[in-house]
Amino acid sequence: MTETAGELFVRERRSEAPALVDREGRTYDYDWLFTSTWKAGNFLRHSGVREGVSVGVVGDGPIALLAGFGTALLSSTVRFAPPEKLGEEVRALVAPVATLEEYDLPRGAQRVGYGGEADDPAVHDLEAGLWSENPSFPPVDLDPDTPMVADGGATYSHRDLFETAHAVAAEHEFGEGTRVRPAGGFTDPRAFAAGVLAPLVAGGTVVLDGEADVAIGGGDDEDGPDRVSLSRIELDSWLSGSRGNPYCR
Repeated sequence: MTETAGELFVRERRSEAPALVDREGRTYDYDWLFTSTWKAGNFLRHSGVREGVSVGVVGDGPIALLAGFGTALLSSTVRFAPPEKLGEEVRALVAPVATLEEYDLPRGAQRVGYGGEADDPAVHDLEAGLWSENPSFPPVDLDPDTPMVADGGATYSHRDLFETAHAVAAEHEFGEGTRVRPAGGFTDPRAFAAGVLAPLVAGGTVVLDGEADVAIGGGDDEDGPDRVSLSRIELDSWLSGSRGNPYCR
C-alpha cells in the first residue's frame, strides 16, 4: 500500500491514462502529472524548499496541485489556501502573480508566481521553470510520518493522508478510469485525501470540474454522481497518537 508521495510518484506508474481534468476540460495523463511534479519539486528545491519547512500554495488548478506534490516530495509541508500573514516556517509562497502581493512573507521566503509575468524580478516564475527544469527526480525515501499537509494548527502526515485515500478508494471501489471530483478544491485535507489521492492511488482520474462518477463533499443531487460526505472522513485521530482506519464507517 502506498504510504508516501514518494511511493506514489514512481516511474513505473507513468502512462497515457488520464490522471487529471482541469476546469476547462483539458485532460492530463499520468506521464504529464508525474514528470511535471518532479520538475516542480526540482524547481522549488532551488527556492530553498527542503525538509522541515512549509510552502503556501494558492489556487485550485493543475499548477497549484503540482506545487503541492513537488513540496511533498521534498519532505516539506504544503499549506493550501494559506493565511495572508505567513509564519516563520514558510520558505516559499506559490500563487497567481496577481495575488502575490496580498501576502506577508517572513524574511528570506521566496515568492513563486504563475499565471502571468511578474513586474518584480525577484519573483520566481514556476511555469517557466516547468518548461526548463530537469524532468527526473532523485529517488525519494520519505518517512511516512513526515507532515505533508497543514490546515490551521493541525498537520497531517503522508501516512494519515494515504491511509485515508486507500480506505476511501476501497470502500467506493475506485479503479482505473474512475472519475472523482474533489468539491471545493484541495483546501480541506479530507477532500485532498479522498478526492485527489484516492483516485490517483487507484489509477483513476481527478476531475476538478465537470462530469464525474464520484464527488467528494458537495450537496446532494439525484442526477449527479455518487457522493462521499466529508463529515464521514476522519483524519483527526492521529492528532492524539491513535491509529486505525481513518475512514469512519
